[in-house]
Amino acid sequence: MSKKNKPDTNGFVFSTNPDFRFEPEPDAVQETLAPARQPLRIRLDTKQRAGKAVTLVTGFAGTTDDLEALGKKLKNTCGTGGAVKDGEIIIQGDQREKVMQWLQKNGYGLARKI
Repeated sequence: MSKKNKPDTNGFVFSTNPDFRFEPEPDAVQETLAPARQPLRIRLDTKQRAGKAVTLVTGFAGTTDDLEALGKKLKNTCGTGGAVKDGEIIIQGDQREKVMQWLQKNGYGLARKI
């Protein structure tokens, strides 16, 4: 059974207009900045993680595909697991030094450790 008006994330529930259609907002095409212009921040985090430490890399400006590619490279470099969620790269464990060295070696000059 197909619905004419499929729900969306904006909170619309019902419309009395029979011709009403949910129009998705056009996604702004965001281009990835050059590595030297990326305002990356590296920090250690233990909040909401049952006391386990993770390294967070935040501040990436670009597409999600490029963010996931960077996350994969960092996870391979550190030899640990991790994830890319909500615009952040999460690396398991305290890997701040390895991440900082890799970012500097690959031209991410604005990265800083917090």
